[in-house]
Amino acid sequence: MGLDIRWPIGLMFSLIGLLLALFGLAKPSESMSLSYNINLIWGIVLLVFGVLMLLGALKGGKNPPAA
Repeated sequence: MGLDIRWPIGLMFSLIGLLLALFGLAKPSESMSLSYNINLIWGIVLLVFGVLMLLGALKGGKNPPAA
């Protein structure tokens, strides 16, 4: 069984991070806390982590899961 766990983790965090960042950009006044856009900041953090996981899976040499 050659499933690399970085593929699903990377996809999940990238998708959630992208959605959260887009929500932070679309409705900044609802996600402001102490003058920081929390949704945008954490969306970017999750997106970066997801992309790093996907890059690690690509560099790992294993094939992505077949759909």
